[in-house]
Amino acid sequence: MANDKDSRRQPEPMSSQADGVTGDLVRLMPSDLVFVMRFMGESQHRLQSHFQDFIRAELAAGGVTTETHPMIHLFIENHAILLRDFVFSGVLLSRQFRVEEIERLTGDTTSMIRVDIWDQFKSHIETAEKQFQSQAGTLPKLLSAFEKPPGPTAGTKNDGGSDGANYQA
Repeated sequence: MANDKDSRRQPEPMSSQADGVTGDLVRLMPSDLVFVMRFMGESQHRLQSHFQDFIRAELAAGGVTTETHPMIHLFIENHAILLRDFVFSGVLLSRQFRVEEIERLTGDTTSMIRVDIWDQFKSHIETAEKQFQSQAGTLPKLLSAFEKPPGPTAGTKNDGGSDGANYQA
């Protein structure tokens, strides 16, 4: 049986790990990277306002108003955001572009988009790893919720309840 020293592998330096996964992600870009449109600013506000008015009118037709339900504006706003996001997501998903299409459209013959994405991946992966490491001291307390509870384990004899007769050692 291997001792603890043998079973613990020395971790690779963080930059080497980030390089490896970054390289994998860039290699997968032709099949996995999709560029999508995103509506921002006034477009989001306009569609959300439309749905707020729509929901308010539908509720009023059913007898629900701010006079009968003073806090209904929270419901209206929340559901208007959900409907807005549903509409935008549906439109955005129907208009996706692969990295080759974006390179062709922008005239990027040197694959600078891929290089920029590689740099950003590596930087963000390293930042995420550093952030996790900086919080490692708090992990034992957080992970204690995942510890095996004390007491009998599965497969031990019970204390003679009705199912005890069916137990076979």
